[in-house]
Amino acid sequence: MLALQGAFAEHVSTLRSIGVEPVPVRLPGHLANLDALIIPGGESTTMRRLIERWGLREPILDLARSGAPLLGTCAGMIVLADEIMGGESPVLPLLDVTVERNAFGRQLDSFETDLEVPVLGTQPVHAVFIRAPLIVRVGPGVDVMASLEDGRIVAVRERNVLATAFHPELAGETRFHRLLATMASEHADPGEGVGRRPHPTRRERQDR
Repeated sequence: MLALQGAFAEHVSTLRSIGVEPVPVRLPGHLANLDALIIPGGESTTMRRLIERWGLREPILDLARSGAPLLGTCAGMIVLADEIMGGESPVLPLLDVTVERNAFGRQLDSFETDLEVPVLGTQPVHAVFIRAPLIVRVGPGVDVMASLEDGRIVAVRERNVLATAFHPELAGETRFHRLLATMASEHADPGEGVGRRPHPTRRERQDR
């Protein structure tokens, strides 16, 4: 759990509710032996500065390259994007997407809605949007997990990296965290479940 800034406490509570004890990450050494990492919502510019200050950029990229799953929510999605509208340089370019910051307006324009996320089951996911970003472009290797009714994309997966424009942890929603935990178990024990059908949202990233 990246615990530099933002709403990481709610993620901690969600993880504990599903039987996962999180490890707070503030320094590169805290990433040792981790099987997954969550990048929470907060303020992406501040998060960028702290990631750079504490030398976390390359260690997090190395963790992702090893196959460990990552989940970014709200500002965490901005941190993981290859491209940020407005010309801002990427922080951890692990998702072949373009994101728009504060795409839904100010804090007063925050809202909640139910989303269909087929890979997580038939029960809709309750999503909380707070000064949320939006995905305006997805690359060919990116799977769209959820969209609003008007088609705007709000959750994606590319191989071992998940991202949502909303806060599942603020809605009492545990299924994204359960998916991350399942992916972490597969990363830690790659031989488990050999012969199963591929995950329905897993697709190899194409060279670009």
